[in-house]
Amino acid sequence: MKRKKGRVAREREDVRPEGRVSAIVFVPVLDQKPSRDARTRGHEPVSRPPQARLDEAVGLAFAIHLDVVASGLVPVPHPKPATLFGTGKVEELAGLVRAEGAELVIVDHPLTPVQQRNLERAWDAKVLDRTGLILEIFGERARTREGRLQVELAHLVYQKSRLVRSWTHLERQRGGFGFLGGPGETQIETDRRLLSERIIVIRKELEQVRRTRALHRKSRQRVPYPAVALVGYTNAGKSTLFNTLTAADVVAEDILFATLDPTIRALRLPGGSKAVLSDTVGFISDLPTTLVAAFRATLEEVQQADLILHVRDIADEATASQRADVNAVLADLGIDADAEPDRALEVWNKADLLDAAEQGSTANEADRHDAVLVSAITGEGLDVLLAEIEHRLNRRRQTVEITLQPQEGALSNWIHENCEVVTRTALGDGMTSLRVRVAPEKRDKLARLAGAARLQASTE
Repeated sequence: MKRKKGRVAREREDVRPEGRVSAIVFVPVLDQKPSRDARTRGHEPVSRPPQARLDEAVGLAFAIHLDVVASGLVPVPHPKPATLFGTGKVEELAGLVRAEGAELVIVDHPLTPVQQRNLERAWDAKVLDRTGLILEIFGERARTREGRLQVELAHLVYQKSRLVRSWTHLERQRGGFGFLGGPGETQIETDRRLLSERIIVIRKELEQVRRTRALHRKSRQRVPYPAVALVGYTNAGKSTLFNTLTAADVVAEDILFATLDPTIRALRLPGGSKAVLSDTVGFISDLPTTLVAAFRATLEEVQQADLILHVRDIADEATASQRADVNAVLADLGIDADAEPDRALEVWNKADLLDAAEQGSTANEADRHDAVLVSAITGEGLDVLLAEIEHRLNRRRQTVEITLQPQEGALSNWIHENCEVVTRTALGDGMTSLRVRVAPEKRDKLARLAGAARLQASTE
């Protein structure tokens, strides 16, 4: 095993809190072929450097304030069904766990219930796989009732297959949501029937949340301002960008999954028009399918958006693989970012972390890919980004001019509720000239209500 603390551990060692659970992070390195799902969906897998995987795994551990006492890459030439690692490697790692006095071992790879149980017995420590660790983070981060319901649902689905006794001296289930003492811990004796009943209840509550969110979205559409959604790999700087663009105060920290609960704010564009901007949960490689399903109500904001801003940490050496991971999740939501270039815009963030030469070459590369290079911290490139957002939103909406008579109050109300009024000019005798932007799906109704001959195309 290549044992090292890694870049993330070294950077955060001086701020590590005291009294935390001591943990070791292992990243198995397998000779993996493209998954069947990836081949079926047509996504070309992008391999991630093992060291980048290790840094991310350690970052996930720090996200719930674990004391990472050691970390390393573990070659796994031939995965074993019982323990994942070979017998000799399991014994070698057990010695490291004992030497470091670790209470928790994180294996950054999916583990079967049997593998998890056997490794806990061999290492005499609690074991969490990647899915369990992400669930822990989500459990700690969720603040709203909706967010906690979504996390609890994902946790229960994950735990349903893991009702096995491995820590016989404990009366509580190992790992999973709340292993550090948080809510949701379940006794080992709780049977599958009770779990299933709770899952049904949560799904019903989330369905009500989905209906409520749909009503809110319908209300916003009546305004109607176009919807813009931020997506991206976790810690790409989405919330910082969101705060800068909207003067909001969403939590934005340099940790993975700082934001879970979606936030929506108005966005003012350079030409005076407005849009609705939503900040969403960050994506990550190998995002548990239970979480994708649980957060589907939240991710509907992305599905319904007129424009999707894919925020990338362009200074991260793994940015290409992170892009592939985000696009894979979008594909699961029925969005093909590469096939819908007018609907998806890449925002290459963290330009401030590049030196002058790198900024120049990256800016040229961004131009070739119709992307925008920005820094959410310094504000560099944000004027270009806002102009591009407005350009893309207006490209699918037609701008027309119409003159209203004093008695056409009903038509005036419909226009204000369903179109964006750009300018309003009083002409005298009670008449008013309006220049409005209208979405394609409402253009025909406006023509029917006002009369097609009265609508004059505007060149703005």
